[in-house]
Amino acid sequence: MFSKLFGKKDKKAHESRPSSPEIMGLYLGGSFELDSLKLRLIEPKLKISGAASKHLIQAVGKIALDTGGSMFRFYTDDDAFLQVVTDGGETENHITDVKLWYFYDTTTVGTQSQWSDLISHGISKPRFELDGDSYERVWNAIGEESPPVAMTETTYEQDGDVSTTDQFIMLYEKAIGDDSVEALLVAGEEKIVDNNHDRCLVISTGFDLSPADITING
Repeated sequence: MFSKLFGKKDKKAHESRPSSPEIMGLYLGGSFELDSLKLRLIEPKLKISGAASKHLIQAVGKIALDTGGSMFRFYTDDDAFLQVVTDGGETENHITDVKLWYFYDTTTVGTQSQWSDLISHGISKPRFELDGDSYERVWNAIGEESPPVAMTETTYEQDGDVSTTDQFIMLYEKAIGDDSVEALLVAGEEKIVDNNHDRCLVISTGFDLSPADITING
């Protein structure tokens, strides 16, 4: 369905772009626009406020999923990222999910004991409370324990820097009416900086997008 909306890119333009992950016409240094009417209608139901309709892509991340699919993240100048998930391949025909996420809060994790407690008890819960609202866990395992899902993201920046971050995440959702949900992503993130562990808890909220909601500027 997405392939019908986003046509082939100009070959010369493609060759001049940085060597980083691309999909759906999205690439490092490119831009896209969202349906401004949809944003105005859905924003009162969400945690986000003042979301931009125009986004410039400043970094791109890619994650290889255990299911055999891939997750692409296009980080923008509005403290947000557009996430594209594929299954069975990496073309528009393989896209299964597209969401726009906004960072809600980032907290530094200072000690090993705090980090261990976060991984064991702070990320995955049957329900996650945020600002007075309750979100239900989406990824449930068989039995009582549903540990965070581990993944590694490789991130490409415009200055040529490439870094990797280990992440332990859990997805939650809250109904907001009309068969729509607000998604909540809770992630423990860990990377090595100057031979030291840099760890933090990152909370993001987001919502689903359809092909008609996105315009790729190229």
